[in-house]
Amino acid sequence: MGRDESEGSISKPFKTISAAAQVARPGDVITVHEGVYRERVDPPRGGESKDKHIVYQAAPGEKVVITGSEIIKGWQKVKDGVWTVTLPNSFFGDFNPYTDLIHGDYMFTNKNNQHTGQVYLNGKPLVEAATKKEFDGSVDRQLWFGEVKEDTTTLWGRFKGADPNEETAEINVRQSVFYPSKEQINYITVRGFTLTQAAANWAPPTAEQVGLIGTHWSKGWIIEENQISHSRCTGITLGKFGDEFDNTYAQDSQGWNKGVQQAVDYGWSKDTVGLHRAANNTISFCGQAGIVGSLGAVFSTIIGNEIHDIGMEQRFDGYEIAGIKFHAPIDVIISGNHIYRTRGYGGIWLDWMTQGARVTRNLFHDNHRQDLFVEVNHGPFMVDHNIFLSEVGLLESSGGGAYIHNLFGGAVTLRVEAERSTPFFKPHSTDILGRLKIIGDDERFHNNIFAGPKGLAVYDDWKPEHLQSVGNVYLAGGKPSTRDRDALVVTNFNPDIKLQDTPEGWWLEMAVDPNWISGQKRAIVTSETLSKAKASGAPFEQCDSTPYRHNTDYSGKQRNADNPAPGPIEFLEAGTIRLNVWPGK
Repeated sequence: MGRDESEGSISKPFKTISAAAQVARPGDVITVHEGVYRERVDPPRGGESKDKHIVYQAAPGEKVVITGSEIIKGWQKVKDGVWTVTLPNSFFGDFNPYTDLIHGDYMFTNKNNQHTGQVYLNGKPLVEAATKKEFDGSVDRQLWFGEVKEDTTTLWGRFKGADPNEETAEINVRQSVFYPSKEQINYITVRGFTLTQAAANWAPPTAEQVGLIGTHWSKGWIIEENQISHSRCTGITLGKFGDEFDNTYAQDSQGWNKGVQQAVDYGWSKDTVGLHRAANNTISFCGQAGIVGSLGAVFSTIIGNEIHDIGMEQRFDGYEIAGIKFHAPIDVIISGNHIYRTRGYGGIWLDWMTQGARVTRNLFHDNHRQDLFVEVNHGPFMVDHNIFLSEVGLLESSGGGAYIHNLFGGAVTLRVEAERSTPFFKPHSTDILGRLKIIGDDERFHNNIFAGPKGLAVYDDWKPEHLQSVGNVYLAGGKPSTRDRDALVVTNFNPDIKLQDTPEGWWLEMAVDPNWISGQKRAIVTSETLSKAKASGAPFEQCDSTPYRHNTDYSGKQRNADNPAPGPIEFLEAGTIRLNVWPGK
């Protein structure tokens, strides 16, 4: 058992992570041993450079839990299935989540009176009742309800036959579990923890974004190999600074342009924020989003994460619910993630100022509304080698996108933006060059497989002048646009796409035909193939300014340089391909 008055050595360890944070200096490694740490880690300083972080890591092979909840005993039984406990408000200190209603810009309903507080039984959350009447009348549901008076907070719980004094009953008491109270706490690594149960509020793009874990307008963080779950709103935030204008922009459809300019004046650049890496985390059971980042996620890499069960409870709603939600993902790489069972606005939502970004080799399925939503962006941005298997694969409401070698198992839909003007930038920077309305048909679709309804025929309602569409295959009723060149339409072919979850991982099965290769002459897609985005005038190139050359497939296999196969997987023979598209546990 450690003591916070100790020296923090192996033989004389600290009791809390927070105590270690107070003494850690750039280059130090804080190793945390097995246990449950009920605290918020507020690092007072960061590292000095990408090569000199302050590292917070779980001891290898040990389960280390950092949680925003406390165990509550002393529940009194009211009647069968109903228990209550009353706590002094002093128990919560200066933050009582049971008075903290979920609210913020672009949140359009909280009719169920949801708070950032939460009650858990054995790690699983109960549902907050909107009123005491709902709580009293819902005898078959595991619900909780809270009432705060001047000096006390009373909670009621329906635990369905369990005794909360014998089981583990916990309640949210902290807004986050790892979040610096100051800005510019740079170069932090957080690795190998279970991070859970936080009273995080709504994280809109127009306010400081506080998550279960977040970077708070800093740069160079690495958040990797963690289990992140049960944030009332958001798991990881890579977001905006806070100021007096928080939650005031949504009243004006163009108000966020003012906010972006204020960020520029505040010092928004590669020198101050972004360049984060969120890698190989599992993020689940969050009410709003798995990862959000407004302005502060620039130049970051999001890779290898499994994000699922986001926004599923649906007791509050708004425009920021998605697996990943970014504003201004400039030069952001989103690669090799598995995103499923998300509600709200789908798997990934890239909203405003997506330029230089790449969405590549991700697996999507069972997402509400769509897998990918790109809204009011000028590009250029790259979407390649993804597997989109939800009912709607893509909602396109931008210009300047390139869609290369994807599998669209569901529909492609459009929403034309005729009014809003959004910024575009000098390539690979946050320097604003101007603002323009969206050129909605400035899109490029090369070498994709469309196995859902309509295909790219949806563009024909808008008389596409600039649409570039080459080398695509349309199956099961999908139709090309009139702008398609060399489209291959196989009306009666059923690819019979299946996704199987096994102990060895997730496997994709799909019927293919080599005639899809011999029936068309395709080329390896390069930056030169794609020309420049119309609005921004910027070329399609990688974040390091080198050109694209799409000569490997979803799993890294080399493509046939003379005539690559369509879709994300390079194949040669007819029959059913079976590919491991996400590893097992």
